[in-house]
Amino acid sequence: QILTKTWTDACASPTGATIVIPAGTYKCGVVEFKGPCKGPITFQVDGTLQAPTSPDGDSWITFCSFENLAVTGTGTFDGMGSAIYGKQKSKAVVRLVTIKPNWRFNFITNGHMEGVTSKDSKEFHVNVLGCKNLTISKFTVCAPADSPNTDGIHLGRSNGVQILDTKIGTGDDCISVGDGMEQLTVERVTCGPGHGISIGSLGQYAGEMPVKGIFVRNCTLVNTQNGVRIKSWPDQEANDVSDIHFEDIVLDNVDNPIIVDQMYCPSNLCKSKGASKVTISNVSFKNIRGTCKLPEAITMTCSSAHPCTNVEMCDIDIKCTTGPAKAVCTNVKPVITGIMNPPGC
Repeated sequence: QILTKTWTDACASPTGATIVIPAGTYKCGVVEFKGPCKGPITFQVDGTLQAPTSPDGDSWITFCSFENLAVTGTGTFDGMGSAIYGKQKSKAVVRLVTIKPNWRFNFITNGHMEGVTSKDSKEFHVNVLGCKNLTISKFTVCAPADSPNTDGIHLGRSNGVQILDTKIGTGDDCISVGDGMEQLTVERVTCGPGHGISIGSLGQYAGEMPVKGIFVRNCTLVNTQNGVRIKSWPDQEANDVSDIHFEDIVLDNVDNPIIVDQMYCPSNLCKSKGASKVTISNVSFKNIRGTCKLPEAITMTCSSAHPCTNVEMCDIDIKCTTGPAKAVCTNVKPVITGIMNPPGC
């Protein structure tokens, strides 16, 4: 591909290089941009790149193993997922979905993505793995509310990531945090439609790494299934979740605003319904306000074997639009200060 050859030349430049995709619509096959490179690379996209409908590989576009990457522009990465949304999984459709995220950022140090749009990914829009000092800002994700497994940004085993001034509307979690994530800041993000902002699920697989230092601030959730959530599987693998902070969150017609679910068992896939082995500690929910559709405004179901500890709730004001709101808490005794509406816990 011309794009691959251009990347190879740019990567070899000791002074760095900028690759520009101008305005227009272009079909783009599966491609991996792999380092290390001799200088910094800017990938500027002002046009629309369209994914193939029946590709090989486990992702569409992968950036892997180098330092000083910038992905900028006003362009769109169109995963062409609308071709498969809602269809039965015939053999042909299964082949279509062998491609996964629109993007993978693997083992990038000092990276920045700004201004671009991810549209209709066939699975996750962005998958971040093994990155250090990565900033995603002024990013837009758009996919239908019923598009399956289309998390906006999924992160794991990375350190020092910021997600800022971003709008995400999709069919799954707007932001999902996997194991090994440390020092993540999420600020000024608007989420909806989608399943909210989630830590986990955790405790499903052996060898998972702890999650700590997650800060979610000044975010707005509109017509989402969940608001802010921590979830772990029952009675499978151990892990630790600590220093998780949700502050200044606005809720607009959210089904389930605040959730800690340590009995997470989608599609009854759990090996056992015993107590979760994941420990959750040092968690705060502060200045969370707005409206919910379902009565359970706050549901915290912590592990009976490892109750949640050092949980703080401050200035919570959530009103249910369909009746009285309620808070239900199990195996946790949060410290409550300021307003607490609904009362409980």
